[in-house]
Amino acid sequence: MKKLEVKHLTKIFGKKQKVALEMIKQQKSKTEILEKTGATVGVYDASFDVNEGEIFVIMGLSGSGKSTLVRLLNRLIEPSSGDIYLDGKDISKMNAEELRHVRRHSVNMVFQNFGLFPHKTILENTEFGLELRGVPKEERLKLAEQALENSNLLAFKDQYPSQLSGGMQQRVGLARALANDPEILLMDEAFSALDPLIRKEMQDELLDLQDRVQKTIIFITHDLNEALRIGDRIALMKDGQIMQIGTGEEILTKPANDFVREFVEDVDRSKVLTAQNIMIKPLTTTIEIDGPQVALTRMHNEEVSMLMATNRRRQLLGSLTADAAIEARKKKLPLSEVIDRDVRTVSKDTVITDIMPLIYDSSAPIAVTDDNNRLLGVIIRGRVIEALANTRDDAEEEQERG
Repeated sequence: MKKLEVKHLTKIFGKKQKVALEMIKQQKSKTEILEKTGATVGVYDASFDVNEGEIFVIMGLSGSGKSTLVRLLNRLIEPSSGDIYLDGKDISKMNAEELRHVRRHSVNMVFQNFGLFPHKTILENTEFGLELRGVPKEERLKLAEQALENSNLLAFKDQYPSQLSGGMQQRVGLARALANDPEILLMDEAFSALDPLIRKEMQDELLDLQDRVQKTIIFITHDLNEALRIGDRIALMKDGQIMQIGTGEEILTKPANDFVREFVEDVDRSKVLTAQNIMIKPLTTTIEIDGPQVALTRMHNEEVSMLMATNRRRQLLGSLTADAAIEARKKKLPLSEVIDRDVRTVSKDTVITDIMPLIYDSSAPIAVTDDNNRLLGVIIRGRVIEALANTRDDAEEEQERG
């Protein structure tokens, strides 16, 4: 379900906006436009949807327009043109009172610099947004304590920000935003100021928190690895324009243009590519129907020594080797009595780094199954190695063919 819809959103700072727009259409860079017109392109013609409960990451280098875009979403910056729909209501057309209500009740923001009041305790900081909304003291105390409890911070409620580490201060900032129970959480470079180890912990904590509270989160970052780690989908920006929107896998394996291709070329693909990217079509035998001779004939024709065994609904039952099929033929046994039911399985979303240990010492392929145990494909060791080694080569070949 779509929570937020953005349509043709544009923001140009300065005068000569019409000239600047024409130059954008001519593929001129932000620097060229600034030099000629004095106008700065913040965002140009951005259109995208954010689904309810999704972590949608907007990323790009410094000056790409990502922070401008997130501030347009709650009109901290007024758009030059375009529409922003929250649950079907156009934020860009709201009056001051309606907009204030949206900011206090529907859309909250978490900044890079934490934004905590140094003279207030952690509990008082967490209560602050609720106090602005006029929530009675007893109720806001309860809501704030619950938010701190969700972030494992309740024990620190009487301390002051200066007594906490940077990571813990950012957790308080997140708890304060969640205490308001917003429908959408905007996080602008929220973890960028943290040390790498603390940053990873905060990413994990955000994912754990998302599992519990299921908020719609729009997350701004300049770090591709961070985007790939936490984002359900990613919008990659350059010079105020969105270059590509897709899952991490789609952006890595099917870059939309040269900029995206160059941007992602140094990423550790083993942490992003999944079973779905490397699985091959399974060769199967349906043991309710096939006998040993049918299975052996299929192995001979396909030049393999093993088949995956399934039922008529393609649910995985095990694997069948040529030796087991020959034994069944000799002893006149049904295939169900000779299959090996101990088959390693993964879901289609399992990343290659988690597959490597499973396949390292396995003589048999790994089965890829869905939630109903239906067989989707198989993974062989050579395919894993090939995928890691050749992803970049494949992308270059695809570019040449295109």
